[in-house]
Amino acid sequence: MNSGTDLADDLISFVNAAPSPWHAVQETVRRLDAHGYRQLHEGDTWSVCKGDRVYVVRGGATIAALELGDSPPDVTGFRLVGAHTDSPNLRLKPNATVKRHGQIQVAVEVYGGVLLHTWLDRDLGLAGRVWVRTPSGIEARLARCDEPMMRVPSLAIHLNRQVNTDGLVLNPQTQMVPLLALDQPAGAFELNRFLADAVRREHESLTSAEVLAHDLCAFEVVPAARGGTAREFVFAGRLDNLASCHAGVVALLRAAPAPHRTRGVFLFDHEECGSQSAQGAQGSFLRDVLGRICEAFPGASKDALPRAMHRSFFVSADMAHALHPNFSDKHEPGHQPMLGGGPVVKSNVNQRYGTDGEGQARFEAWCGEAGVPSQRFVTRTDLGCGSTIGPITAANLGIRVVDVGSPMLSMHSCREMCGAADVASMVAALGRSFSSEV
Repeated sequence: MNSGTDLADDLISFVNAAPSPWHAVQETVRRLDAHGYRQLHEGDTWSVCKGDRVYVVRGGATIAALELGDSPPDVTGFRLVGAHTDSPNLRLKPNATVKRHGQIQVAVEVYGGVLLHTWLDRDLGLAGRVWVRTPSGIEARLARCDEPMMRVPSLAIHLNRQVNTDGLVLNPQTQMVPLLALDQPAGAFELNRFLADAVRREHESLTSAEVLAHDLCAFEVVPAARGGTAREFVFAGRLDNLASCHAGVVALLRAAPAPHRTRGVFLFDHEECGSQSAQGAQGSFLRDVLGRICEAFPGASKDALPRAMHRSFFVSADMAHALHPNFSDKHEPGHQPMLGGGPVVKSNVNQRYGTDGEGQARFEAWCGEAGVPSQRFVTRTDLGCGSTIGPITAANLGIRVVDVGSPMLSMHSCREMCGAADVASMVAALGRSFSSEV
């Protein structure tokens, strides 16, 4: 993967392998294993050594990967990149099967800030994890169905004549329920039987009685792809924020040597719904992992973690709003990131982003060292500003933070887009954050 084109295609492979947060972690583990990383389990005593490459998984959808340096973290600090594995989507309710008017539908909850209308008339599959009973106890199995099995049909314009003038307002409880099948006595649909079949395709044989619970996401089955007359775009679901996960992992695996310093990536679940969970950025995972690495490092001191935090830096990588050519008035006039224009530094004085002057200076210096352009973004003063894991991380650990992201359009749509050239630019900038002495 030496060119921007190759990295954009590699992002497409990453997204296609990750229709759910649990699959995103599975794909990340596959890549880490191929580069000599080994797994540490939170329930075990940790033993690490200089130069070790390790990863830790919590809840199946959150992962940390660290390459340990020769010097203790309390001496050189950590260089870290954080992102999130989850994306806004439709998720199945526990009692998911709904029968009405001779048809079978799937009851769903809206996860995160979904742009609802973009989920209409899409060919949808299911992916996630299924909890099953095994001889060893209750265990999780990943499952995915890439076939177009359900759809949320839009209402014909003949029955809603004003939709193009008055706008479309959708009730998520009653009007976003996917249609799955016709209710026919012969071969009636059973969700547990379907899930047992889905697990069987990837794992061992199961009966429907052995399926106990599920965590399942709907996703558009059309694969991610290149677009534009010069293939300058990437069209895909879940770019927010799998593109940042991909950039962080690839940057870590490709970064120039910096043997004295420990560096790593943290990919969290549940950012899209507030990060307040055991595996979210508001949980204890980041502090637990860093603290235990400090303690396990040879010759560690008692106050190693706070000393390490004082010397550390955290790049919060989440996608950024590119200038929309049809809605340019929605953007701050002096801060209009463009697709293909390179990584974006995101700022907000009310701390919706964690960037300050030092963070901006450092990241833009890393972009300069990497030979890639950088851009800046602030939200219009008369609009509200979104947030991400940067301020949460800064508040929880007292670590210095900068919020950045690659520019994109259609954020939180079922199908998003970004610039192909920006993939390599972000990888290069994050790579410099790992290896630079600045």
